[in-house]
Amino acid sequence: MGKALVLAFLLLLGGAAWAKEAAPAAADPLLEERVMAIAAELRCLVCQNQTIAESDADLAKDLRNQVREKLLAGQSERDIMNYMTARYGDFVLWRPPFKPITLLLWLGPVLLLLAGLLALYYRLARARDAGAIELSEAERARAALLLDSPREMEER
Repeated sequence: MGKALVLAFLLLLGGAAWAKEAAPAAADPLLEERVMAIAAELRCLVCQNQTIAESDADLAKDLRNQVREKLLAGQSERDIMNYMTARYGDFVLWRPPFKPITLLLWLGPVLLLLAGLLALYYRLARARDAGAIELSEAERARAALLLDSPREMEER
């Protein structure tokens, strides 16, 4: 019983090894809410499939801190977004604007779908046009003989 109790204690104590340092609590919850709202609109340049609000990458943490500092300095959300876009390009925006340089980004999936459907249509049309194979009279007679005579198939 004593060994089991010690083992259970050690197993429970082992979970502490995975613990991380808690993120500092925000002194101003309203400021932190604004930071996270802006961070939700910016793409993590490391992860690329997460916003900087969701990402744990060091760059995302730095960008969140930068947003926080700019808000404390009195800049508006629009000023911060313009700064990030000027520094990192439209790619940093979670929802890039629809303009000529991002046209392929927005229309690419639709164009790929249309190209795939067109390729499928031509492939099916070609297979349909190929149709049945025309056999000569000699080939038809040979096929009929093979289908009628199971012994000949066994000999081969």
